[in-house]
Amino acid sequence: MDFKLNAEQELIVEAASEIAQDFGPEYWREKDKNHEFPEDFWKILVQNDFPGIVIPEKYGGTGMGMLEMVLAMETLTSEGCGLAGTWFLCLTSVFGALSIVKHGNEKQKEKYLPQIAKGLEFCLALTEPDAGTNTLNTKTMAAKEGEEYIINGEKIFISGADRSKGMVLIARTTPQENVPKRTLGLSLFLVDLPNAAVEVSPIEKHGINYSRTCELYISDLRLPEENRLGEEGKGWYLILDTLNPERMSFSAASVGLGLLSITKAVEYAKQRRVFRAPIGAHQAIQFPLAEAKAKIEAARLLNYQASWLYDNGQPCGAEANMAKVAAVDAGIAAVYHAMQAFGGYGYAVEYDVERWWREINLIRLAPVTHQMALAFIGEHILGLPKSY
Repeated sequence: MDFKLNAEQELIVEAASEIAQDFGPEYWREKDKNHEFPEDFWKILVQNDFPGIVIPEKYGGTGMGMLEMVLAMETLTSEGCGLAGTWFLCLTSVFGALSIVKHGNEKQKEKYLPQIAKGLEFCLALTEPDAGTNTLNTKTMAAKEGEEYIINGEKIFISGADRSKGMVLIARTTPQENVPKRTLGLSLFLVDLPNAAVEVSPIEKHGINYSRTCELYISDLRLPEENRLGEEGKGWYLILDTLNPERMSFSAASVGLGLLSITKAVEYAKQRRVFRAPIGAHQAIQFPLAEAKAKIEAARLLNYQASWLYDNGQPCGAEANMAKVAAVDAGIAAVYHAMQAFGGYGYAVEYDVERWWREINLIRLAPVTHQMALAFIGEHILGLPKSY
């Protein structure tokens, strides 16, 4: 494929860059410190049609794809917004919009997609306390009763659930012991929030405190059959069309955080003098940043390829997982060496690098752990025996 941006893609990058200039590191420093949702940032994203990038024009979106979303995320992140530049678009546009675009029926699309394009916030209720990365061990049950499902269970690490008005929920519709194949028996549901049957409890966490991550306690949640997203029992296969773009999103975040940290470190290293020359003249400072930059650019292209494959209906799991591994490794190295370049100032809140360090270390753990991405590569790309 040709990675040269077309005119529409260049406009997205320009718009994202302009927004990032108005919501730079100082803004996010305060939002993180005060545990405050960035209402004005979300409002400007909506005004510029960013949540609707992956939504077809007939439903009020701009009719583009995951590659354009990655470009927007990467630009917002790298030019000052940090992980927030990816975070909110992933929650609403990837978890909500893409899930419905790919697997919703016409009634569901007409109900939700125009609202999402106008800023309706969404979340994804997937992870459970006893399942973790093993989604096939999901215990939340959706029991069929007439034309309704009655759902009970618990979810954890559900970001944005405290504010979202919509949620994609994954639950088991057939007990695990009754399915002929482990990947069968899960189903997806669309849930309108808030709902009295869904208790939302925020979790105190290390960073990204401008957005809450929550536990959910689901007690006798009744949903009509029309709220099921896609075919019953095939939820595992359907959710992959959301999880692969989630990996692409956080690869874009890793690239963006790495580039942002390198930019700030280079600025500092050019003017900071401890002895006679700027510290950037010393190879101990210069070479690690240069190496991180080279690796970030390679990861960036791999993520573009994964996004392009997804948009063109081709298998992209291999590229999505490899991009995640490459981007996280390069991004973590970039932020780490940026902190080293700043020395003691790298640990100071006012220089922002410590916040980016907290943010990028989350991406090592989510949306899939680094080790599980490597396990995918080992088994499905290299053809080695299953390691877990």
